[in-house]
Amino acid sequence: MASKSIYQHGSPNRTGVLLINLGTPDAPTAQALRPYLKEFLSNPRVIEIPKLVWWPILHGFILPFRPQKSAEKYAQIWMPEGSPLKVHTERQTKLLQQELQTRLKNPPLVEYAMNIGKPSVATVLAKMQQQGCERILVIPLFPQYAASSTAAAMDNVFAVLKQMRNQPAIRTVKQYHDHPAYIAALAQNVRDYWNTHGQPGKLIISFHGTPRASLDKGDPYHCACQKTGRLLAEALALNPHQYSVCFQSRFGKAKWLTPYTATTLMQLGKDQTQRVDVVCPGFVSDCLETLEEIAMEAKNTFIQAGGKEFHYIPCLNERSDWIQALADITCTHLQGWLDIEVTEETAQLSRKLALEMGAKD
Repeated sequence: MASKSIYQHGSPNRTGVLLINLGTPDAPTAQALRPYLKEFLSNPRVIEIPKLVWWPILHGFILPFRPQKSAEKYAQIWMPEGSPLKVHTERQTKLLQQELQTRLKNPPLVEYAMNIGKPSVATVLAKMQQQGCERILVIPLFPQYAASSTAAAMDNVFAVLKQMRNQPAIRTVKQYHDHPAYIAALAQNVRDYWNTHGQPGKLIISFHGTPRASLDKGDPYHCACQKTGRLLAEALALNPHQYSVCFQSRFGKAKWLTPYTATTLMQLGKDQTQRVDVVCPGFVSDCLETLEEIAMEAKNTFIQAGGKEFHYIPCLNERSDWIQALADITCTHLQGWLDIEVTEETAQLSRKLALEMGAKD
């Protein structure tokens, strides 16, 4: 049955921007992790195994034991304000709102939701509709499109719309893996780190992995990651021997996208590599996969194998150049809905970013 929504004739129409991130448990406890993992691992976009086969494994072997182990990992990276992913996403939302207010005469309302957990997509879409949003731009915060992340988020959005009697107009952003401003922000983030800590012999550009079968079925994620990695390396003027694109977070026994980050770091450690830096461009906010899996577990893998020095380069988080890039992406997709006026300051910034990416003056 279609959900009820308040509609008043003559009320002004607003435009909204909805940022969607993956999600996070409410607390670093097994009790909070169980429903979170159950919802996440029950999504057919995430686990493409027939329910008849997968559900006995999920309910009989994973959910009874994994929540406690995951809770212990979350506890190591939990911030005073809450989950790092949620804290950074909230901050990015506020900063994007502020940036759009400086750029646009009639700035859109900016909200965020989590595909798994709170605030839910359904709750936030209902809130935006109550605030008069008749047009909503949906931006999944996944730079590289994957069915298990971006498509899963969009499935959620359209499932909510299916229940609405008075649906808003919807636009979506598929990916921005090669957007010049995004690449420029990534590159400057690495440069800033190297300016303070020096440059390593090897940069590992690590992305979240997906099963190899997803590539064989036509998922473009692998290609998008490779392009992001190549563009980042070019922006940093690295030769092919100075960096590697790898994939982390393997789950289960099936073959995933290779090379694996852990295996690569282990070999570099055995080779007694003096220093390795790891950056994770597939995450715009630091989270469990970066702060625990890379900064802690991957570091131990490298050092125990014989490596000397390991550095994790933080995600974009609240960097001003990333917020500017996100605003550029937003304004591009709002054209025709809002009067997009390019200020002199914005034009100069766009020109600077283009030059950094190799454009001719």
